Amino acid sequence: MKLDELVAIDIHTHAERTCHHPHDAIQEEFDKAAALYFRNNAKHPSIDETVAYYREQKIGLVMFTVDSESATGIARISNEEVAIAARENADMMVAFCSIDPHKGKRGAIEARRMINEYGVKGFKFHPPIQGYHPYDRMAWPIYEVIAEYGLPAIFHTGHSGMGSGMRGGGGIRLKYGQPILLDDVAVDFPDMKIILAHPSWPWTDEALSMALHKPNVYIDLSGWSPKYFPPQIVKYANTQLGHKMLFGSDFPWIRPENWIKAFHEAGFKESVQSAILKDNAVKLLFPQG
Repeated sequence: MKLDELVAIDIHTHAERTCHHPHDAIQEEFDKAAALYFRNNAKHPSIDETVAYYREQKIGLVMFTVDSESATGIARISNEEVAIAARENADMMVAFCSIDPHKGKRGAIEARRMINEYGVKGFKFHPPIQGYHPYDRMAWPIYEVIAEYGLPAIFHTGHSGMGSGMRGGGGIRLKYGQPILLDDVAVDFPDMKIILAHPSWPWTDEALSMALHKPNVYIDLSGWSPKYFPPQIVKYANTQLGHKMLFGSDFPWIRPENWIKAFHEAGFKESVQSAILKDNAVKLLFPQG
């Protein structure tokens, strides 16, 4: 990345539309429900359109898909497509990889290949949508690869906008998004950097406690406008956890420029704003400098 040319790094952006295949019909059902939840009916951009948008904003981005084929039947966007886009836009984009934990050892083979052949810099898990307990041993082969390379992994935590309002919540079980379920993962995989995505409501205090207690646990602030953050998020950012929090938007559901505007007005000290917007992500993604 050409870090000096970027005003921020968004560590949480979604690859919503492939450039090569039609949009999945099952995904459309979830998108309609999420549009109502986020009050965002904008057309979802392709990967190329997303990259072009972020380039115009001078914001770096971490992009990933979510592989939930076992639990939802939604055909995933290939990790290779995201990684190739990152390679072609390496001055401002990084690719994370998503592998359904139900793929076990086969998933671990893919994880190693994506790191070695495609240069992915991290991984994304969504336990509620992927339908698994974060500490389930079926996921360990993939975790072991991530830990071996010392890479970060983003885990969805808290309420899920996806499935909200759908019959039976779209089959999504919110209990798998409880942050404390990742505490055992943080203990047994201390070399895997765990990023708790979102303010983790209604379990915000669990996430803050884990970030205080475990050196390998971080929090990304995506999925919510900062004007709606629980007050303890701002309190701990301004005191003990300013070095552990990361800017994330959850694009396309929230636009980064809107998030940043609200962030500057939400009570965060100037001394921690640059760290959250960019510096913390730089240290996490490029630990060798």
